[in-house]
Amino acid sequence: MFEPRRIYNWDGDNMDLIKELLEGSRLALARSITAVENEYDNAIDIMKSIYPRTGKARILGITGAPGAGKSTLTDKVVKHYLEQGKRIGIVAVDPTSPFSGGAILGDRIRMNDLTLNENVFIRSMGTRGSLGGLSKKTADVVKLMDAFGMDLVIIETVGVGQSEVDIVKNADTTLVVLVPGLGDDIQAIKAGILEIGDVFAINKADRDGCDKLNVEIEMMLDLDSRELDWRPPIKRTIASKDEGVDELVEALDEHFEYLEDSGELAARRAERTHDELVAMINEQIMRYVHEHVVESDAFKQDVAAVNNRTNDPYSVVNTVLEKSLKNELSQLRLSQEEKTKLTKLISDFVESKVKLKRELILLNDKISSNEKISTIDEKILVNVSQVEIPLERKET
Repeated sequence: MFEPRRIYNWDGDNMDLIKELLEGSRLALARSITAVENEYDNAIDIMKSIYPRTGKARILGITGAPGAGKSTLTDKVVKHYLEQGKRIGIVAVDPTSPFSGGAILGDRIRMNDLTLNENVFIRSMGTRGSLGGLSKKTADVVKLMDAFGMDLVIIETVGVGQSEVDIVKNADTTLVVLVPGLGDDIQAIKAGILEIGDVFAINKADRDGCDKLNVEIEMMLDLDSRELDWRPPIKRTIASKDEGVDELVEALDEHFEYLEDSGELAARRAERTHDELVAMINEQIMRYVHEHVVESDAFKQDVAAVNNRTNDPYSVVNTVLEKSLKNELSQLRLSQEEKTKLTKLISDFVESKVKLKRELILLNDKISSNEKISTIDEKILVNVSQVEIPLERKET
């Protein structure tokens, strides 16, 4: 199997890559992104080292349906910000084929004029199977560009449909690009992607149906029951002719000013940090499950038993959960008494879930759905925090 080339031996004293990155080396930035995207051995050390230098760049997300003109509009928006003296990073995400695993990475072709500009850095990425319109490493690449000293980082998503809305978790301002003629008013109302826009751009506004689309978006905004201080403006552009881009950039700047003045910027970034930590924890858990559970012979036997109907999936999941927790427990530096106490808590927790499922079947006709949820919450929660134990791993 092909083993990707590792860059920079990471021995604790060799900080050349980080040093060059923070000093403005574009080559060091490119190599750092490659290391992080491909999960090289030094990727985590790179992110740890640059993290204190992040949080300064403004992050703009640009999303929309395939063929809406996102790349062309991005090119024009960037040129307008360059006139303001901004340094700009662009993360252009393209879809990865589920069959070949390849990606064309063609968005940058429409930005050829920017490739040689020393104040612009463009990086194309494949989604690599991630849903939501982004690559799972997009946030890390944004941080690297932020630490590099970019004033503005633009994330251009893949062509999306109705529910690929991960961009809202990664950007300060989300620009949704639409074009006339892609659907009726019902399509506009049900499209989940329209609910995340901070600014809307109707691109290719010289097409028939532009006025109708404008009315449909306004109608959709009127249906929003939330009381918001910011109503997303709708701007018309013809990116290929650089028409309407000035007004669009002005609207984007106004939104960022609103975020800063209202305190919404800090709130959004705090929520982003929370979501990022949860995603990282979930990723580590999934890796543990895949390496220690899914690949085991015991799990293959469990799959066969469930498939043959000699066991049920719910019991298997509970058993796997209990075994995994006990396995992790064995790696902790605990006294025998503490291990016994924790083992009993784990067993009680798993058993209580099985018993409750049986109870709920019997109570199904007598209680409402809300009562079911509260019953589960009250009966299966175990206050492990009362057990004072030092959670330290054994030294290997």
